[in-house]
Amino acid sequence: MLQALIFDMDGTLFQTDKILELSLDDTFEHLRSLQLWDAETPIDKYREIMGVPLPKVWEALLPDHSNEVRKQTDAYFLERLIENIKSGKGALYPNVKEVFNYLKEIGCLIYIASNGLTDYLKAIVSHYDLEQWVTETFSIEQISSLNKGDLVKNILKKYDLKGAAVVGDRLSDINAAKDNGLIAIGCNFDFAQEDELAHADFVIDDLMELKGILPELKNTYITK
Repeated sequence: MLQALIFDMDGTLFQTDKILELSLDDTFEHLRSLQLWDAETPIDKYREIMGVPLPKVWEALLPDHSNEVRKQTDAYFLERLIENIKSGKGALYPNVKEVFNYLKEIGCLIYIASNGLTDYLKAIVSHYDLEQWVTETFSIEQISSLNKGDLVKNILKKYDLKGAAVVGDRLSDINAAKDNGLIAIGCNFDFAQEDELAHADFVIDDLMELKGILPELKNTYITK
C-alpha cells in the first residue's frame, strides 16, 4: 500500500513567484543602499536556478561578493520572504487543501521536503494552517549534504516508510525519488522545465490529478 506522499514546497504547494520578485527586489534594493550592487535585480537568473538551496543561489547571483555578504543577503532575503508570507502576499496552488483533505481521508501520510529554510517553511505552514494535514516538514538545513535525496532518505528512515512517492516540480525532486526507489510525480507548474519533467513517472498539471493517480500507485509503487 502507498503509505505517504512527500511534497516539495516552492513551485509545488506554494506559489513562490507571488512573493519572489517582491522579496528579491527588496533585497537587492537593500544591497544598492549599501553600495554593494548597482545593476537591476537578477530575477531572470534566479528563476533559472530556482529550487536549489539558497547558499548556492547566492553563489550564482553574487559570484564576486564575499561569503559574509552572501550570508547577510541570505538573512535579509529570508526576512523579506517571511514578512511577505505573513502579510498574505503569497498563495497556495489551487486545490492544495482539497487534495490534503482527500489524502487524510484515505490514510495517506503527508510530508514536506524542501530546499527552503526552516523558518521560511514554518511561516508558510503556519499561515495556511497546514499542520492539520502535514505530519512533518523537513528543510534542507537539516542535512549537511544539501542533497534532497538525502533529505527524503531521512524521512523514510525516521517514519519507516516503504511505499511512497515524491511530488515536485524540479529535477531535484525527481532525482530524490529515484535515489530512494520511489515514484516521482512531476508538477507542470510555473517553474517546471519540460526536459526535467521527462524523467518523472507521472506528470500532472493540477494537484487534483493526484486523486486519479493514487489508485494506480497502490499497485505500482516501487520499494528499494
